[in-house]
Order: sequence, then C-alpha cells, then structure tokens
Amino acid sequence: MARYRGPRLRIVRRLGDLPGLTRKNPRRAYPPGQHGQARKKRSEYAIRLEEKQKLRFNYGITEKQLLRYVRRARRATGSTGQALLQLLEMRLDNTVFRLGMAGTIPGARQLVNHGHVTVNGRVVNIPSYQCRPGEVIGVRDNTKSKALVEQNLQFPGLANLPSHLEFDKGKLTGKVNGVVEREWVALQINELLVVEYYSRQA
Repeated sequence: MARYRGPRLRIVRRLGDLPGLTRKNPRRAYPPGQHGQARKKRSEYAIRLEEKQKLRFNYGITEKQLLRYVRRARRATGSTGQALLQLLEMRLDNTVFRLGMAGTIPGARQLVNHGHVTVNGRVVNIPSYQCRPGEVIGVRDNTKSKALVEQNLQFPGLANLPSHLEFDKGKLTGKVNGVVEREWVALQINELLVVEYYSRQA
C-alpha cells in the first residue's frame, strides 16, 4: 500500500488529532462522508484498526513498513507496544520534526529526502534512519538549507521539546541524548491495541 497523499483534514476528522500529519484543525468535529454524523457501534476489530491507522498516518509510513516495525518490536525486550513507539519516534524524519526543524513529519521527510539534514556531519537522506543516543542532527552547510530550517523554526509543529533531545538554535543543531520516553510521545494512542491487531500477522 502506497503512502497516503490525499486530503489530510479528512483523515484528522476520522481518526482525531494527528500532530505529525498536519497542524490544521478541522472545522467539523464529526467524521467525513454522508453518514459521518450517524452514531455507530464499532466492533473490537474496528477499534484496533483505527488505532493502527493513527500510527500509519501520523508517522507517514506504509502498511508494509508498519508490519516490519511490529516484528522488530516483538524481538525487543520489554513491552512490545512501547518498543514499537520508540522505533517510530527515533526515525530521522520524526526526530527532525520533534526538534522543530519542520512543521510536520511530511515536511521533515522532504527536508531529509532533499539532502538538507546531516547526522554527525554527514548528509543522510533516508527518513527511516534510526537515530541513536549521542548522535548530532544538523543542517547541511549551505544557504538554502539553513534558510529553510530557520523559517520552519519560527512555527514549530509542537511547542515542547522532548526530554531525550536538545537543540541549539544558534548552531541549528540538535543532539539525541537517549531514547524517547512514553510520556513524551505526542500522539494520543493505545499502542497495545495496535499490537493486538497484528497479533495474527506478525
């Protein structure tokens, strides 16, 4: 399944607030479509599916990628749900977003894809790159890259910087000090329902 490129507010109306997908707020509080205002009793499967879709759309990943992350999380020690969120949060595109260098995760992915972002001084253009503690995230040393990031810093997507990150606005560099903690995940989600959804597939 390809990455979603359609109307973002339509997804927000259906799934709720997705801070990584868009900063806009829908004017209508009910789901889109002809029967959006009708009250429906959702099945347990529908509830799990909705939580899974929140992860997919917020982090901008495909179904195949998410399944791969679930399998990796199952092999990790501790809670599978927490390990899954940590894998997604430590992606380079999400780290760039959380540092305030881009207003949304799709915007951060574009910065990375176009070679504007460096890791430890070297250009990395892979959005799924897993950031590790001790690594320094910076901006490529050219005028265009710096101008883009400086413009984005005026309107960051999220107000608070997570505890595992630090950012120097003067040098336009951020440092990863550790792995993200559960309380700093901005997305409102029940990750256990996502793990249950994939229990027969992963």
